[in-house]
Amino acid sequence: MPVNAAAENALGTIGTVFWTVQLIPQVWKSWRTKSTEGLSEWLMLLWGVSGTMMSVYAITKNLNVPLILQPHLFCALTYLSWAQCQYYGRKRSKWMVIAMYIALLAVSGGFEVGMIYAIKPSYHGGNMRPVQFFGVFSSVLIALALLPQYWEIYKYKEVVGISVIFMLVDMLGGVFSDLSLAFKEDFDIIAGVTYSLVVAMDAVIVVCAFILNPMAKRRRKQMVVVENASVEDSTVEGGTCVERQGGIALRARESSTSVAMEALERA
Repeated sequence: MPVNAAAENALGTIGTVFWTVQLIPQVWKSWRTKSTEGLSEWLMLLWGVSGTMMSVYAITKNLNVPLILQPHLFCALTYLSWAQCQYYGRKRSKWMVIAMYIALLAVSGGFEVGMIYAIKPSYHGGNMRPVQFFGVFSSVLIALALLPQYWEIYKYKEVVGISVIFMLVDMLGGVFSDLSLAFKEDFDIIAGVTYSLVVAMDAVIVVCAFILNPMAKRRRKQMVVVENASVEDSTVEGGTCVERQGGIALRARESSTSVAMEALERA
């Protein structure tokens, strides 16, 4: 495609907007339900780390401003969702979770600044390997981070805890970020692979939600029907037993009354 700085920045901005708001449905869902059951805390933690790695890569490579802003916002929101996992899932105290969240941001920020200053001289000197390492490592972390979430889906046999809207918005962010790279003078392969990987692996979760969740809903309905039938059978059996016991007691009373009458007649 022809180089078009305006299209590059416009598409990158749209991708950044999607990736800025993507985690809001997830954070809202966790807060509303007061639960993170089914949401992998490792997914959020590793995605936060991958955001830090991608930030180093984006700044060193001097990508467009939206693509530099995106991993920082992504990192902050994924760490926030991870903090919710600590609060709702692991039942840690509120102040401990806040301290852990701030500490994560501080460590990530310090690491990012240190790495940028460490690899920029070699990058400008023509050594591409250090910056490529951060780009590739970010892609690897994004892929590996979804494996624990896939395990949660396998364990529950449905997609619970994680917001499908979050996954859909995340996919759109990846699509528009990919498109923005297409209008850059030199297409950044590593960034393109990272964004495409996000789209592909998010799509797996969305497809699982559309297939497994209706099946799980039908299973729960069937279980309710079976349980209700069992309760009704127990009630009928219990009523029969009561009727039998009542009949035995009635016959016993009739028998004792007959014996008493015979005794009076003899007397």
